[in-house]
Amino acid sequence: MSAFRVNRPEQRLSRAEKAAIATNDSARTIIQNEVVARESKTERLRQERLAREVSDPSVEKPKQKQGRKPKG
Repeated sequence: MSAFRVNRPEQRLSRAEKAAIATNDSARTIIQNEVVARESKTERLRQERLAREVSDPSVEKPKQKQGRKPKG
């Protein structure tokens, strides 16, 4: 329930306000679903990487790129 509904419980909502609330609720649901999907994928990929590192320790980690040397 949004703060808007809590602050105005006794007043009737206009058609535009109802539409705005419905759009807001839908958007928040979509965003939350995307967050869950992203976190799930990240955890799955992390587990796969850790399993691969354990099974094949000969694979070296990538080296850091060297920064630019100052001109001088």
